[in-house]
Amino acid sequence: MKRVLFDIAALIARIITGVIFVAHGWQKWQGGHSATASGFGEMGIPMPELAAGYAMVVELIGGVLLIIGLAVRPVALLLLANMLGAIIFAHWGRGVFVGEGGWEFAAALAALCLLFLALGGGRIGIDGILSSMFRRRHDRRAAEEDLVSYRPNRTDTTTGTTGSYGGTDTGSYGGTDTGSYGGPTTPSRSATEEPPDVPRQPGAPQQEPRQSRLNDEDMREIDSLVADEPPQHRKPPNR
Repeated sequence: MKRVLFDIAALIARIITGVIFVAHGWQKWQGGHSATASGFGEMGIPMPELAAGYAMVVELIGGVLLIIGLAVRPVALLLLANMLGAIIFAHWGRGVFVGEGGWEFAAALAALCLLFLALGGGRIGIDGILSSMFRRRHDRRAAEEDLVSYRPNRTDTTTGTTGSYGGTDTGSYGGTDTGSYGGPTTPSRSATEEPPDVPRQPGAPQQEPRQSRLNDEDMREIDSLVADEPPQHRKPPNR
C-alpha cells in the first residue's frame, strides 16, 4: 500500500514539476537564444551564451521526460545543476521571496529534483514499465536455470548406476533394459542378490551348483541311520 501511495505521489510531483520546467523552457525558446543569453549576462551568470543554451534544452526536454517518466534520475541531475546555478548566480543575494527576485522558487524546484534523483520517479512511467519488464525476464531466466540445475542426473553410488536421463545402468542379471527416457536402465537390485520366483533372463549366466563335501559312502551311512537298518559296510567316512 505504501509503495502504491509513493507511486501516485511521485507521478503527481513529476507531472507538476515537468510542466513548470516545460513552461520556462518554452518561454526561453520563444525569446530566442540571444535574448536569453543577454538576460543571463545582466543577472551576472558566467558564460551566458553557454548557460542559456543549457537552460533552454534541459528545461524544455527535461520537463517532457519528467512528465512521461523516462530517464528520471539523469534528467533530475541535470535540472538540479541548472537550479543550483540559478540560485547561486541569479537569486542568492536577493533574499528568499520570489517577488523580490529571491531563491525560494528555484530552491523548491531543486529540492524536487533532488528527491527524484534519490528515489526515482515511481513505477507509473516509462522507467517503471521497463524496469518491471526486465525484472520479470530476469526472474524467468533465473527460474529456468534453477530448474536445469535441479534436474535428476546424479550417480547412485550404492548400485553403480546413473539417473534415468541417458545414463547406463548395469543390472544384476547381465542384461540391459531401455527406460522411459531412451536411456538403458536395469533393475536396481544388488548384483549379489536375486529376487525369489523371478525367471532368469535369456542369456544370463547360470550359477554352478555347490559341490557337496559328502561322498557316496557317507550318504549310504546316513540313509541306513534314518531307516534304522545296519549298514552293509561299516567303514569310517573318508573325511
